[in-house]
Amino acid sequence: MGSGFAKMKKQAKLMEQQIEQMKESMKNSSYTGTSGNGLVTITLNGEKELKEIKIKPECVDPNDVEGLEDLIRAAFDDAKQKISNESDSNFSLPSGMSLPSGFSFPF
Repeated sequence: MGSGFAKMKKQAKLMEQQIEQMKESMKNSSYTGTSGNGLVTITLNGEKELKEIKIKPECVDPNDVEGLEDLIRAAFDDAKQKISNESDSNFSLPSGMSLPSGFSFPF
C-alpha cells in the first residue's frame, strides 16, 4: 500500500471536513416552503427541523381541516426539497474521487 493509499486517506479526510463544514452551514441556514399561493409557509433549518409555521386566516375552514393539512404537508415538502437541492449543489468531491452509485448524503 504505497502513496496511492495515503492519497486516498488524505482525500477522505478532506471530504469528511467538507461534509462537516456543509452540515454546520446548513444547520444555520433556513429554508422556506410555501403552498396554496402563500396561504401556508413553513421554515425549516438545514437539519429539517421546523422553525416556523405561518397560516393565513383565510385558509382556515373548520369544515375543511383535511385541506389545511394538505397545504401544511405541501409547504413542508417544498422546504425539504429546497434543503435537498442546496445540499446537492453545495458539495463537490476532491478531484479524482467519486461516490458509489446510489449514494446520498445523510443530511
